[in-house]
Amino acid sequence: MSSSPTLPHYVQGTIEELGTPLAEVTFVVVDLETTGGSPKDCAITEIGAVKVRGGAVLGEFQTLVDPGQEIPPYISVLTGITTAMVAAAPRIGTVLPAFLEFARGAVLVAHNAPFDLGFLKAACAQNGILWPAAASVDTAVLARRLLTRDEVPNCKLGTLAPFFRATTSPTHRALDDARATVDVLHGLFERLGPLGVSSLEELTGLTRQIDPERRRKRHLADTVPSGPGVYLFRGPRDEPLYVGTSTDLRTRVRSYFTAGEQRSRITEMVALASRVDAIPCAHALEAAVRELRLIAEHKPRYNRRSRFPERALWVRLTDEPFPRLSVVRRVRPGAGVFLGPFPDRRAADAAVAAVHESLPLRQCTARIPARAPAGSACALFDMGRCGAPCTGSQSVAEYADVAAVLRAAVACDPGALVAPLLDRVDRLAAEERYEDAAVLRDRIAVLLRAVRRRQRLESLAAVPELVLARPDGAGGWELSVVRRGRLVSAGVAPRGASVRATLAGLLGTAETLLGPDGEIAASVDETELVLRWMEKPGTRLVELDGTLASPAPGTGAFSRFLAMADGSGAGRDPFADGRSLGTRARPDRITAGVGAGGRPPLASPA
Repeated sequence: MSSSPTLPHYVQGTIEELGTPLAEVTFVVVDLETTGGSPKDCAITEIGAVKVRGGAVLGEFQTLVDPGQEIPPYISVLTGITTAMVAAAPRIGTVLPAFLEFARGAVLVAHNAPFDLGFLKAACAQNGILWPAAASVDTAVLARRLLTRDEVPNCKLGTLAPFFRATTSPTHRALDDARATVDVLHGLFERLGPLGVSSLEELTGLTRQIDPERRRKRHLADTVPSGPGVYLFRGPRDEPLYVGTSTDLRTRVRSYFTAGEQRSRITEMVALASRVDAIPCAHALEAAVRELRLIAEHKPRYNRRSRFPERALWVRLTDEPFPRLSVVRRVRPGAGVFLGPFPDRRAADAAVAAVHESLPLRQCTARIPARAPAGSACALFDMGRCGAPCTGSQSVAEYADVAAVLRAAVACDPGALVAPLLDRVDRLAAEERYEDAAVLRDRIAVLLRAVRRRQRLESLAAVPELVLARPDGAGGWELSVVRRGRLVSAGVAPRGASVRATLAGLLGTAETLLGPDGEIAASVDETELVLRWMEKPGTRLVELDGTLASPAPGTGAFSRFLAMADGSGAGRDPFADGRSLGTRARPDRITAGVGAGGRPPLASPA
């Protein structure tokens, strides 16, 4: 008897069997250290990568890279990688083939993937190496999808690593950060089970999911022009919700309606938006300045930066016979000496404490007349921290010598003010009182930064008018007219056009400032934007009315100290110390009277 032919056996797969199971996917978690934030003018200094599959580590890759350029000091402070360390390292063209072989066939993972993958793609293009068409996962985007603000305040790697109890802490070194990202990735994968996400395809779909409501609002970007400028999202009652700036308005506004924008706060803002207004600007400086002014004027609830410039704090040396220090919010010309601005009260208090460490200024709040009545001194007099002008034991002239040290420090030279503080730091370190030395060092750094910032602001605010020009990259010039620190006119002289004719039109239509000469006409943030624009390579000073000069010697002599303070304080809060900001011991202080050479004498050591 013949047997019937065997029929093929078909089995319908389940939903779980579709796609590539995550347990079978090989991931290469990569992290880079670079000389800056843009692959256009910066380069890679270190690559670190970890290969994992099914929760197990299969291998690691790490190498320093010679970037072919000097590593900026602030990058060295952040990462610990110096130019000398990479001098003998291979160039990126030699490293890339080895890394791409290590990552062959794997899904690339990075925290803030556009940054790391952007540098790698740019390096491949510069060296004629084909970038493989590999899938990628961004743990920052995935964290925003899976975690709530109640769980973590933000989705930075330094926040997520301790939240998921990572075995390696992020240190701004490539391999350590890659290892920490592996633990974050596995912690996020544990959140995928309840959502029914078990395959690579479902994972990539989760990170690229677009809210249908957001997709329906893409038409709001239809009338937005290209080029630099400012954009305003407006709500249903025409109220400003969010103000932003971009060198390409149309591209930036359209990005709010794509999967690339994952910030929950911005997603909520887009859901409320009913209109987008665009303000074209001549160049990036004008756009940045207009953004600051609009945020300060409207205070949009979805903007966080510079919403309340009036909340900046200043340390004021009062204008009275026996002046004292106070923390205020307004700068009033002629009302004393002002130091700052400070970002918060802790910074202002730290600067005040540093001054009181050096100078025996009174700390009481009562107003003392020129002829103070005789009375009993407070405990600060017995501690050597005050000359007791309230008792009549210190004259107005003697007290003025002490206050003059602070006035000179703010105006031009902080050397006499800081010298006894630095001596005390050295003594504390020699006595192995390192915590006390670190606290005092950080207070000095806050004080010096405030002096430097104030001097920079005043140098520009004192100039009645100046004209700046920068190449626009197309053969033309970007022009800016600045009066007393405020941008009053901006324009572009295209290639072939007369720069002088364009400038004449800008000067004729420039904003006229009202108010006394010498008063800061712009906000602090605006003046600093202009300063940064001036200091960019390629910027030219076309015209100048007045004098543009920094005070001498200024804070230049303390640049090395500030760099050391930044490096020593990296990764910790300099104000986290719980001790009082007052002094507990009698330090070296500047006494009344001025010694030879104009330098105040120091009191004898405690």
